[in-house]
Amino acid sequence: MTHVETNRNHKPAKPIDLDAPSLYINRELSWLQFNNMVLEEACDPIHPLLERAKFLAIFANNLDEFFMIRVSGLRRQLQAGALELPPDAMSPAEQLAAIRQQLLPQLDQFSHCWRDDILPKLQQAGIQVLDYGLLKKKQRKLLRHYFKQEIFPVLTPLAFDPGHPFPHISNLSLNLAIIVNDPARGELFARLKIPDLFPRLLSIPSEEEADSYAELGLVGHGSGTYVWIEEVIAANLAQLFPGLEVIDAYPFRVTRDADIEIEEDEASDLLSAIEDGVEQREFGSTVRLQVGATMPPTVLHFLMKELDMAPYQVFQLNLPLAMRDLMELTAIQRSELKNAPFLRSLPPQFAGHESLFDVIRRQDIMLYHPYDSFAPVLDFLEAAATDPNVVAIKQTLYRVGQNAPVVAALLKARERGKQVAVLVELKARFDEENNIGWARALEQAGVHVVYGLMGLKTHAKICMVVRRERDGIKRYVHISTGNYNAVTANIYTDLGFFTSDEEIGDDVSALFNALTGYSRQDNYHKLLVAPGKMRTEILQRIEREITQHKKDGSGYLAFKMNALVDKASIQALYRASQAGVKVDLQVRGICCLRPGVPGVSDNIKVTSIVGRFLEHPRIYYFHNGGDEELLLGSADLMPRNLDRRVEILFPVEEPNLLHSIRDQILAVHLRDNVKARQLLPDGHYRHLQPAKDETALDSQQWMLEHKGIWHIEG
Repeated sequence: MTHVETNRNHKPAKPIDLDAPSLYINRELSWLQFNNMVLEEACDPIHPLLERAKFLAIFANNLDEFFMIRVSGLRRQLQAGALELPPDAMSPAEQLAAIRQQLLPQLDQFSHCWRDDILPKLQQAGIQVLDYGLLKKKQRKLLRHYFKQEIFPVLTPLAFDPGHPFPHISNLSLNLAIIVNDPARGELFARLKIPDLFPRLLSIPSEEEADSYAELGLVGHGSGTYVWIEEVIAANLAQLFPGLEVIDAYPFRVTRDADIEIEEDEASDLLSAIEDGVEQREFGSTVRLQVGATMPPTVLHFLMKELDMAPYQVFQLNLPLAMRDLMELTAIQRSELKNAPFLRSLPPQFAGHESLFDVIRRQDIMLYHPYDSFAPVLDFLEAAATDPNVVAIKQTLYRVGQNAPVVAALLKARERGKQVAVLVELKARFDEENNIGWARALEQAGVHVVYGLMGLKTHAKICMVVRRERDGIKRYVHISTGNYNAVTANIYTDLGFFTSDEEIGDDVSALFNALTGYSRQDNYHKLLVAPGKMRTEILQRIEREITQHKKDGSGYLAFKMNALVDKASIQALYRASQAGVKVDLQVRGICCLRPGVPGVSDNIKVTSIVGRFLEHPRIYYFHNGGDEELLLGSADLMPRNLDRRVEILFPVEEPNLLHSIRDQILAVHLRDNVKARQLLPDGHYRHLQPAKDETALDSQQWMLEHKGIWHIEG
């Protein structure tokens, strides 16, 4: 595909091939850039100390999932021979090499951030995370007693010799590679899995307090002193190997392929198939080996041989392994070391005693979490469960978490005789076990539970309440950019929308019929639905903006999303830029579009915000010559969202609401010059800073200070 390059004055120039690999950023490398921004937040002293430790934990957890899914996928492509290269044309081998090259400096920065910055500052604040060797005599005595009474009984050392095969190393488990000397047989190897029944960081008393605890052997009631459990176990290994000399013990950790592949057309019971797939994660092929910096080459090579791992899969780290466990520090009750809590707002319409259904019937209502409370969503379901006029509730559940008040409300509705139909997406990655449990609980209560369409994930977030009223049946709909999860609603930014619009109600009914029964519904009044016409509709709107710009020069697009990967969408945005349309993109994570390329993307600016809250809304704004259009929903511009998931985008049509989202939410985030980073043509980001004549604007802080400004009273 070619397109004639134009500059801002629309003068023809040489043709540019929009298929050229140089115009696309590699997806995996872009994700690493995003995760590096998370690491930068950990290193930023503007955050309270325990929040910085949390960012380190998030960085490490993100990296675990990246290796389990994305790197494992590249290795499968490498072994099978990639049939189709990505738009940037990097082969799997090239991507794996580039990932390692980009990741090693990040891991060095991570180590420096923890050891030389956060760890000393924690100590200054009275929170000590100590190496075992730095503990005092009384503390070690206390830990020996705790080890003997609590930890020792659950440990199972596994030998490796002609009579004992090399043990299976489960995914993400923390292990010790132990070398012991047997007077009769010489040096032997044993593996010990660190049990996950205990906290990773054991809280212990100070030296001064240890006497009062020594006899009881209590650990977990300390005054801010912590020690890594694997170091406690390593220091007491002699109790596990009586008569042998423990030479040393070295921590190691294996990451395995955790991408569940289910042949749905061959699975008679999808729930059982997913359940089996989750169990198989422990046995996937090895993807990464993490070892401590002190592990000698002989032990490392032995592990590599037994685990069948290549050198590029090995990461030797100068810090404790599995640093995602730093999340345990967030349980410390030190408010001065955490973000200040804030009071969440409510739309004024919900502040009175009027029925929620009466309020929604009168006007559309928008919620912006976490600045707005999630309570109205729960109240909506609770009212539906108890209102005698409600006859049915239909809902999709993607990620609801372990303690799910949403599910409790649905169960209550069923107990009260309502017809309840729920689509539980069993394939929500890493939430499969939670969703399997909720699916079983709902089924046992008599709820109609379905698992979606074959070969597709249902990612749309919708709830419909059907109510019998004086003038007939009325449908009330809640649609959101985020999940029905009361916990993540406090840390993810998302837009939720209540409406009783009849055409949207018709569309949602038709969509649920397609999800729960047999339907080839393809045309909707107002919703854009994927898979189907969503991709075409988005591309048509971009082309419409190009046409309008050629008429009056007013072309403007502003999109806020989590990821931009889809090649057709990127090429449409390139064409818009070439035509002179101004394009503002805020893409939190992966962005494969390369901005600022002369003659291709001069008019495109891409920013990303990583801050206190996880930016999660999808907002698509089209100026359309003044006849503005704004779409919200669950879909990013990625092939998986447009082709392999059930997604929806919905219009915000009420002018005041549209302008409120445009001006008080979208525009403010696009002006951020404190937490925003701008994507450069080379694929890296630069941290924006206010110019001399600019006022500093941290968009998330602005939202906290102006909560509710986006609420519109009818």
